[in-house]
Amino acid sequence: MDPLVRAAYVTQNLLARCFGMALSVGLALVLAAVQSGRLSPICLWLVLATLGLTLATRIRSRRRVATDSVRHDLELFTQLVLAVRAGLLLLGPTIGQSWSASVYVVLMLAAAFARPGAAFGTLVYAMALEAAALGVTNPSQILERLWPQATLATIFTSLNFVVFRAEIARVRRLSRERIDAELQRTKDAARSYRLLTTPSSAVERTGPLPIRGNEDRALSAAVEEIHAASQFALDLLRRALNLKSVVLLWLDSGRQRLSIHEISSLHDGIKAGPFSAKDGVIAAALAQQKPMTWVGSRAARHVPYYSEPPPVGGVCAVPVVDHGHARGVLVVDRESTSEFSDQEQELLQATTRFLLRAIENERVFVQLEAAKIEQGKLYRTAGLLAAATTEVQVIESGVAGAREFAAFDFAIVTLFDKTAREHEICAASGEGTEQLVSRRFKHNAGLVSMVVSNRHPLPYRGDYDPIRQLVFERGIDLPVLPSLLVLPLVVHDRALGTLILGSKRKSAFGESVRPTLEVLASHTAVSLANARMLTRLEELATTDGMTGLMNRRTLLEVVANKLRAARRFGKPLSVLVCDIDHFKRVNDTYGHEVGDQVIKGFADALRRIKRDIDVVARIGGEEFVFLCEQTSDQGGLQLAERIRAELEAMRFTTEKGEFQVTSSVGVATFPAAGQEWESLFRSADEALYASKRGGRNRVTLWSSKLPGVAA
Repeated sequence: MDPLVRAAYVTQNLLARCFGMALSVGLALVLAAVQSGRLSPICLWLVLATLGLTLATRIRSRRRVATDSVRHDLELFTQLVLAVRAGLLLLGPTIGQSWSASVYVVLMLAAAFARPGAAFGTLVYAMALEAAALGVTNPSQILERLWPQATLATIFTSLNFVVFRAEIARVRRLSRERIDAELQRTKDAARSYRLLTTPSSAVERTGPLPIRGNEDRALSAAVEEIHAASQFALDLLRRALNLKSVVLLWLDSGRQRLSIHEISSLHDGIKAGPFSAKDGVIAAALAQQKPMTWVGSRAARHVPYYSEPPPVGGVCAVPVVDHGHARGVLVVDRESTSEFSDQEQELLQATTRFLLRAIENERVFVQLEAAKIEQGKLYRTAGLLAAATTEVQVIESGVAGAREFAAFDFAIVTLFDKTAREHEICAASGEGTEQLVSRRFKHNAGLVSMVVSNRHPLPYRGDYDPIRQLVFERGIDLPVLPSLLVLPLVVHDRALGTLILGSKRKSAFGESVRPTLEVLASHTAVSLANARMLTRLEELATTDGMTGLMNRRTLLEVVANKLRAARRFGKPLSVLVCDIDHFKRVNDTYGHEVGDQVIKGFADALRRIKRDIDVVARIGGEEFVFLCEQTSDQGGLQLAERIRAELEAMRFTTEKGEFQVTSSVGVATFPAAGQEWESLFRSADEALYASKRGGRNRVTLWSSKLPGVAA
């Protein structure tokens, strides 16, 4: 059955892959037959209707996996060419039999949007279609009329391919650059307001942190809220105090330069900056962390943000102090030379406090939103882990969940066998890790062994040094990456194994992600333990605890499918019932422990003899059932004789000496011995008792002439 199913699957898959191009070729032949007059022009409507249905389906399913995309594009554009030619033929034979500019439009679209192989494959198809049309109408002029059109179409397609692809690539690059620049400005602003908690040093080492989805929207919203609140406060302050300009300058990470973050001014000539934080009244305000003012003719020299010095009579700089550290300075200026009063300075300080409260509110909002997003990811991952019922599903869900919190280039899962003191690499994903699967190594001083022993993640801070640190054992090498984290999979203080993550980025597993990954590893370990328990429960429910063979309940479930298949395909099915002779004497003479060894030995012999399609079950005591698909009565007899001889040849050693046992076997075959399982099993059981009555250690095939057979 397996070869038949496999052949049917391969045939179905092949037909599905070839259907599109076969349809294009078949409809092209119909088109040629219409042009030659062998078919009625009404067939053109059938061609167009068929193409309309297939094109609608293909356009709806435009997104395919990469392996199918070239074939899909080729089918789509060849059918577009065919639709254009069919439409032209409907307009009139003269138009339809000549090379039309409409086909060039399809070639242009294919050159611009299809994969390269599909674009030039469409060109070849269009040429073949034109050759067929010329062969029907003017066969003697095929070469004379085809080669100029083919040359022109090839040049046209190639030029469009180069020009359109270059232009599309340029537009995409510019769009990507604009989006990246906008994201970078948002991140820079967020980092300056300390909405992002990642230190600048880490950002310099690892590059800009990616902002995606909800995190991106939350951060952008926070920056916009701060901008709106700051602009409102600065505009209100400028109007209330009759000021020329109100400027919020912010310090960079090195605290040496200032840049304009917000401004409200009546003057147009504003410089972009940055400005030095070490000069004039601004430096004094930052150093002393209190308002500083300057009035008179020299006040303009303390205002760095004008491109041309305007008339400035007074300037005041108020530091923006956040938790004892100056983050920036609020600078205001006006034309009058009057001093800034205490009341005005207090208003300026109140404005800085308002700005800081706005920033702090958004900072809390971003942190709450980040916590919400992280909890949502953990919730989804926990749901996937809870739904996983096998070890493979648990491992896949755990690794997929880890990707929600950290970017890594490979992931490996190891399991620890406490009894054998061995580790096994049971799963690996990532370049250069496939050959590690199924490798085993002893418990040693490597990182994996230390993590299992100490139940604590290693290495420290996730920084990996391949020269000084050993992950598995010598001879099992990992790709050399700067960041590595080995997480323990712990349940009730017992390590089941480890989850290993590696990244090409330095410091990829810092304090911001490692606690979350530890929580995820803990969830994975619990799900892994549950999956193992579920597997064990299934084994206990479906197999015999002593021999590992099927039990009676599972046999009854399987035999229903076997009988159904035998009836459907008219194949024989043999049932062998095997029993150990004088088994009670073995228990009485050598003890029940030896009796258990005999049962296990007989089960091992049956397991060695069975084929992949056969079924062996222990149905109680020393009695076993052997179910053989596609096996006649003679084949069942031969198999039963082999089972009998196998057990007779076995020797069992005890304190009382060596001994051997024999078995009796009864054979019954569907459909002669029974149409249903109850009658078939009863026939095999009757044959078994005939073997016992005949002296044991023998095989008997059921027949209606056996003594004692029920009517």
